[in-house]
Amino acid sequence: MARYRLLDLRIDLDHQTVERAGTRLEVAGLSFRLLACLIEHGDHVVTFDELIAAVWAPAVVNEETVTQRVRLLRQALGDDARAPRYIRTVRSRGYQLGAPVIPDLVEPGRRRLALWPALAAVSVLAVTALGASFLAREEKPVTSAEQEILDRAQWYARIGQRDNNERALALYDRALHEAPDDVDALVGASRTRAARTCLYNGSTDDARDALRIASRAVSVGSDNPRAWSALGYARDCLGDIGGAIAAYEAAVRLDPDDDATRSSAAYLYQEQGRLADAMRANLDMRGDPGRVRYREVQLAREYELLGFVTQAGQRYKRIFELAPDNVFGNLGWPAYLFAHGRFDEARAAVAEARQRDTARPELAQLDGELALRRGDHAAAANAFAEAHALRPDASLPGTLVLLHASQPLTGDALAQRIADTRKALVDNPWPASRFELVWLMEAAGDHRGAIAALEEAVAMGWRDTGYLRASPLFATIAADPGFQDVIDSIDRRTRAERERVLDASWCPSDLPCHEPQKRDPPL
Repeated sequence: MARYRLLDLRIDLDHQTVERAGTRLEVAGLSFRLLACLIEHGDHVVTFDELIAAVWAPAVVNEETVTQRVRLLRQALGDDARAPRYIRTVRSRGYQLGAPVIPDLVEPGRRRLALWPALAAVSVLAVTALGASFLAREEKPVTSAEQEILDRAQWYARIGQRDNNERALALYDRALHEAPDDVDALVGASRTRAARTCLYNGSTDDARDALRIASRAVSVGSDNPRAWSALGYARDCLGDIGGAIAAYEAAVRLDPDDDATRSSAAYLYQEQGRLADAMRANLDMRGDPGRVRYREVQLAREYELLGFVTQAGQRYKRIFELAPDNVFGNLGWPAYLFAHGRFDEARAAVAEARQRDTARPELAQLDGELALRRGDHAAAANAFAEAHALRPDASLPGTLVLLHASQPLTGDALAQRIADTRKALVDNPWPASRFELVWLMEAAGDHRGAIAALEEAVAMGWRDTGYLRASPLFATIAADPGFQDVIDSIDRRTRAERERVLDASWCPSDLPCHEPQKRDPPL
């Protein structure tokens, strides 16, 4: 019998049924055939031509027909195209499953424990009742020589520097050559490749390779939390927020003591505007919080966005002073100073971070915005060009280069850039990605369009009013009443999150916590 699991879905290809938590979903006909085709291709991208041949032949249809059918299938599954869990769009190519599909070996009618139940908010962070015997998996023994390679690779990977990441990657690849199905080797090979993209300005091709390897790790070790965490990291580095959260949550459910993965999920909650969930997850550390890289920066950001500005500044400054090798600390403190109008201090902090060899496009962009504030357009153009050079496959820095060149983008070229950007943003779940469209619409003189793009960023989770007020990139719409409406909308949403924190039993001791009437259950 051909039965499979896709996250919390159970799919029976023979009987053409799809269930979630014992409830059958209305997936039939062409929609089911489309889903079956994706399942048969596993983690591979299925092109439009392949889908048309498998699902519609001998009828003659076009790509729009496929797109419409995918939309109907997503509706039936309860999937969100902006944060897909089950079906991902691969721009200009086709579609692929949003998570590894695994065989479902449970016979119909037998009682079973679902390994991936539907998760809501951060309830996944609770310790589940799965027994160790249920999660146990017999894995191929590793020879001492292979283990020595893995141990050395892990040692290099923990250091966190670019050169050492490359040394770790080479060792993991060597281990994979000896043992292609070893989960630890697959996980390490995936994470070091993803780190190239996320931490060291590498191409997204590295993250795609990481995703392929992590999917293999999950296929080999479906009950291995490290495999799911690596899958989440690869999706995270590719900008797939929904897919990353689903994988991170699966990892934490399998191993509630995995503080690093819990913190990774918290960062993405933060990006979605779920600030209380993010803070709670980052505070719920089962081991030594000091061992969770970047957690302190994330907490500082959560304090800042929730309006606890003094506490946030103290945290950012301490990280900047005590951890000069913390790449996100080197970004966080200058950005905080900038957002709160301390522009001279921000400029000095940017210069110091640059001396620490923090080669990040975000830092170069901030340097450009500081240059614009002081009227130095040439320096701004150079800084934006540097940001683009650091991440040439990213569209947003390229747009800043075009808009602030000696001969800025205008006319038909500007209109085409706007059209291309709109198309590229369709499946992009990152709130700040909408700023590119804001700036293009400003350049075109379309204030209504710029405000609409800004509103979309807020709806997707953007919560930083300080940056919007401080950045000269929003100067042409700052006096528009719609801009103040956006600020007010963020303030309303943030107040609600702030009250959730202050009323919670886990409210941090350095905040003016209320006495909660009803204690929140522990994570």
